[in-house]
Amino acid sequence: MEAIDPAYGATTLLLIAAGAVAALLFLIIKVKLHAFVALVLVSVLTALAAGIPVGDVPDAISYGFSNTLGSVALLVGFGVMLGRLLEVTGGAQVLADTLIARFGEKRAPFALGVAALLFGFPIFFDAGLVVFLPIIMTVARRFGGSLLLYGLPAAGAFAAMHALVPPHPGPVAAAEALGASIGVTLLVGAPVAVLSWYIGVLLVSRVIGRRVHVDVPTALFGEMNGGTTNSEPDGAGDTPGGTGAKGVATAARTVPSFASVLGVLLLPFVLISFNTVLDTLVTAGILEEDATWVRYLMLLGNTSVALLITVIVAAVVLGLRRGRSMDEVSALYDNALGPICSVILITGAGGMFGGVLRLSGIGSALSDSLSGLGMSLIVQAFIIATLLRVAQGSATVAITTTAGLISAAAAEASLGSLHLTLLVIAIAAGSTVLSHVNDSGFWLVSRFFGMDVKTTLKTWTVMETTLGLTAFAFSLVVWLVI
Repeated sequence: MEAIDPAYGATTLLLIAAGAVAALLFLIIKVKLHAFVALVLVSVLTALAAGIPVGDVPDAISYGFSNTLGSVALLVGFGVMLGRLLEVTGGAQVLADTLIARFGEKRAPFALGVAALLFGFPIFFDAGLVVFLPIIMTVARRFGGSLLLYGLPAAGAFAAMHALVPPHPGPVAAAEALGASIGVTLLVGAPVAVLSWYIGVLLVSRVIGRRVHVDVPTALFGEMNGGTTNSEPDGAGDTPGGTGAKGVATAARTVPSFASVLGVLLLPFVLISFNTVLDTLVTAGILEEDATWVRYLMLLGNTSVALLITVIVAAVVLGLRRGRSMDEVSALYDNALGPICSVILITGAGGMFGGVLRLSGIGSALSDSLSGLGMSLIVQAFIIATLLRVAQGSATVAITTTAGLISAAAAEASLGSLHLTLLVIAIAAGSTVLSHVNDSGFWLVSRFFGMDVKTTLKTWTVMETTLGLTAFAFSLVVWLVI
């Protein structure tokens, strides 16, 4: 669905957006209205207030909802199925024990973050977070303290890689619009992402984790106790060679090896890398998009297809080969799907709210009013991306719109390759800050970590902002030095 011609000026539309966000926060935090109901209600009222014709309102609210569900529902569903199997079979515990043995207990958050940085190179933020959830939960249960001490470093690592490093779509799109080299963007973006993660995420998460305590949620994967859960089908949580809940002997079960667990976790990352890397090569003209082998590998690399393959492989490697029947594995998968209905619907409703804001023309009106700012190009790029991000929620829209707005000025300035890359990083940094209620990623983190809106604003929003500000500071310093 295309954006509707704005019915009001930029100032009025921005006031409507601010009022919509304020109303949403009031309904959820003060009135205690369910987040899903509040998001749908405010989306409808915002569409009407912004001048979207009454007859188009149903299409406007379904636009963002269906687009978000299309990318999130399968991903979250397959992700929690895989996570459930990792939890119940002891695979998550094996991986956590190995990480801790290598890095030590005190450096557990650092270990999780480093692993997420490596895995986050080829895959998107939401896919990486879903696959990593069982490891985060297992480490947090083992050592205690706030979940945020362990969850934020990992989630922030995926966010940093997704925002700043090709072949992720945001920096690639910005580089193409500005005429920057993808290779230089990768070489500069990767170290900036790592340094920004360490300063803006890891160090900040230590402060947040000490001040805000968040218990490890049990809804998604159950309460772990020595490698078992309290919500398995009969006999599914028994120790090897033990008896089931009804006293019936079960087949001997073995804990998977570290190599098996790592192989299962690496599988989706390898498959997804086919898609992201090949897409970058096709965009650069190195490969032909119509080549049959390219199409097949890109299909295998589709996030949903890659996770589907991984779930099937995990059923064999972690389930059937470890003494479990397919009935037991299917029951575990079935139990995993129940608790995520709320996660999916609220995330979809968050996408609905952001979609309404985009369709109302708020982003376009803001872009037009900011395009003539008289300031340094790199500062202008960061501010425009930040305001677009805050106004309509989508980081991708903020990146692509900002890059398009400043591309002419960048071309006139005859900037070198490094300066163009720094502009890309500044735009990506601006599109990262201030994740809030119009961002579907905000709701994904909120639901997965079991946090209410107020707590998510005090933790996730703050961390995303420090990550973006740190990345921008690095780009600005280099810009001023060279």
